[in-house]
Formats: sequence, C-alpha cells, structure tokens
Amino acid sequence: MVVCASGMILSEGVAAEVRPSEPVDISSRLELLVDRHLVDQLAGAEFRLHQPQKLPLAHAPFTGQYATVIKDGDLFRGYYRGSDPAQEGRQAEITCYAESQDGHEWTFPELGIIEIGGSLSNNVIVRNNDHSHNFSPFLDTNPAAAPDQRYKALAQGRTKPDNQKGLTPFVSADGIHWARMIDARPVVVLDPPEEAFDSQNVVFWSEAEEQYVCYFRTWQTRHGKLRTISRTTSPDFVNWSKPVLMDPNLPNEHLYTNQTHPYFRAPHIYIALPSRFTAGQVDGVPAERGMLGSTDILFMTSRAGSETYDRLFTEAFIRPGLAPERWGSRANYAALNVVPTGPEEMSIYHAKSGHRYVLRTDGFISINAGARPGEMLTRPLIFDGNDLALNYSTSAAGWCKVEIQTPDGQPLPGFALEDCLPLVGDHIERSVAWQNGSDLGALAGRPVRVRFVMAECDLYALRFRAVE
Repeated sequence: MVVCASGMILSEGVAAEVRPSEPVDISSRLELLVDRHLVDQLAGAEFRLHQPQKLPLAHAPFTGQYATVIKDGDLFRGYYRGSDPAQEGRQAEITCYAESQDGHEWTFPELGIIEIGGSLSNNVIVRNNDHSHNFSPFLDTNPAAAPDQRYKALAQGRTKPDNQKGLTPFVSADGIHWARMIDARPVVVLDPPEEAFDSQNVVFWSEAEEQYVCYFRTWQTRHGKLRTISRTTSPDFVNWSKPVLMDPNLPNEHLYTNQTHPYFRAPHIYIALPSRFTAGQVDGVPAERGMLGSTDILFMTSRAGSETYDRLFTEAFIRPGLAPERWGSRANYAALNVVPTGPEEMSIYHAKSGHRYVLRTDGFISINAGARPGEMLTRPLIFDGNDLALNYSTSAAGWCKVEIQTPDGQPLPGFALEDCLPLVGDHIERSVAWQNGSDLGALAGRPVRVRFVMAECDLYALRFRAVE
C-alpha cells in the first residue's frame, strides 16, 4: 500500500508520482515522526503508536489530582491538588509539593508554609482562596524572566461582584513560595462569559513562538456541547490574546484535560496527553461507587503557532487497565509533562495510581515496516549541518537504508540507496553513512527529499546536525 501526504492510497506495487511541493525548512531541529508534517509518501510502511510500559510502583510514589512534574536541572519537582480534611468546598482545596532525585522515588518535605489542622508540618504550598483553583505551575524558560519569577503559574479565579471565572497569574523564585502576580481581575477570561477553566489549565514559555502559551478547557465544539480545548498567547504573562477554539474532539468525545507542553528535545513540537471522558456506567462496576463514567489517556500533538491538534491515532494511549479503581470518572489522568528520566528513557506519571510509565526517548510514534520492506519519502527539506542522525530500532534481521534525492525524486550521486551502508541495531542517535562517507555539507541549504527503505524497523526521529 502506498499512502501519500494527501491521504491518497495506491495499490501495492504502484509507484506514487513525486509531485512538487514547498520545501520545509527544518534547519538542525530534531523532528519526531508524530505527524504528517515531513511525510509525503508511505509504501508498505505505516505510522505505529507505541504503548508506554508501566513500571512497578515506587515505595514512595508521586500521586495526586491535576498533577505536574517539572525537571529542574537534576531535581524533579512534583505538584498536585490535595484536600484539607478539616475544610469543606473550595476552601478545602490545597496544592502540595514533592521532590525526587531519580524521578521514581519521591519525598514530601515539611515546608512550614500553610497551616493544616493546626500544624505547619506539611508539604502544602498554596491554599485555594477563590484565586488558586487548579493551580498549574511551570518553570519559565523565558531568557528575560526576572529571577524572582523563575516559576510561574495560572489558576482559576473569580471576579467580584459578577463571579466570572478566569485565570489568575502567580510567580515564585524557587517553585515553593508563591505570590499572586497582580491584585486585579483574572488575566485570561472569555467574552462573553461561559463555563470554562474548570480543569488543569496549562501554560508555558514557548521558545519557538517567543511568547507564553496557555491551553485551557472550554465547552463549545462543532459536535455539540462537549468539553474541549482553547488556546491563548501572551508576550508578558499579563496581556493575553483572544482565545481560539482548537476543538480536536470526535463526536460525543469529552476532553477533560489537555496536558499540552513542548517536547523537551524538540520544543517546537507540543505533546498533548488529554483525558477522554466516556459517560455512562462501567460494565461490572457496582453502581454504589458513584462512577459517572471512565477516562482514557490519549496522545495528540500540535506545532508551535498552530491552532489545531494532529491526531494520527484516535484510540487510547493509556487504558484504565485491570485495577477497578482506575475506572472512575477522574481516575485515569496523566500528570502534566513528559520528562527525561535517563539518556534513553522518558517518563509519564499516572496521577491517580502513582505509577510511572516509560517510553524510549522520542518513542511516541514511529514509521514502521515489517518483514517485507517498506518505504517513506519526505517532502522536500532544507537543512543545516553535514550529518543525518536517526533514532531507530531494528530486529536482528532488520535494516534501514537512506537515499537523498532531488526535489523531483532523482537520487543524488553518491547518496543513492545502493550507496548507503545498512543501519542495523537500536540507537537513539546514529549517523547515516554512504560508501563515500556521511558528509552532507554540500547539500545544506538546498531542498532535498529523503527516502527511507527498511524492514523490521521502527524509525522514530531524524535530525540533520553539524559534526566535525
């Protein structure tokens, strides 16, 4: 089968016409194959979604509602929503803090900031006071950020006297001691007012867009009144653009959270792990548990500046699984952020159970070929550097070969398929070589296509780079 970027499918053995298209300038950026951005044609190969692997539960796991994990240097910081048992309603909501040295085992330090039950011996950093509902922090990587505002957060607040919901900004120097940034009305609001923000409203500094970006929950969609996702941006964290409805929902599909964030190795690509809510009683679960439905964790992506999501796969990324308690209506959420926990590993944290799920670095989606060889042809690319490195995995019998072509599909001398030395093995970043070497410097700045032919192989990512 041949699949073109346009979606056209050709019969097996029928060559697809290489049609002119505008070159994509990828410079020396790492490009994950999580969308169709670079892919022009697939023949005998397909996109494959890889399932995260659940690790044994830590002795001291990180768990909590609407959780966030931030890697700050060698330290992992965790934030989650808890509840003060001595309070009721919104006053009971608290935000708690945890730390980890290895990303697996966690400690919950006594911070002495907020009094709970008559004691300061706890890990609470914020109590909800009508301005800090669903507190969602991030490490501000804006090079112009003030040292005392190295950490920032948005949280749902309410205006008075009209009681309109919006998002209130907070700042912190250390990620532990927080203060409201301004004592005014919320900075992100909807006009006209509508029910919104009642979820984990995520925000970050976008290196690629050079502005702050916020994704938050709204209700209006083209499929009826469903929970969905909107986006807004700001140059200064105070003045925000008119929100844009992204609306990635399928019919009858509620998206409770969005968990959208820049991928740590390719910040121009945004990873999203939303929770899909399916209403109705779960088969086999007693009604007295009060469950209104169940949730799955999905996988979506977006790119810097885009107002849409890409959903190559619409099925669940992480299912509730065997544990009955994971089938509750808010029991299958991912913590915000996929973080590196080793040179070849990245982790997703399950907010309810505390389990850590792992994938190989860059390993969300691959271009996969089975025992019969398959191919992938890119759109015309413009790159910087002199070397092409791949993240790939083959079986012992598998292989991958690469050809560099002109924009009209002609092999370039010295870089044809028969010149390529087969790639075999499993590597996060390995250079492609041809019989005359691997130096692509003479082709930098020129539009070229890249053809991959492979068998029993997964290709996850590619990067052109400069090497000596």
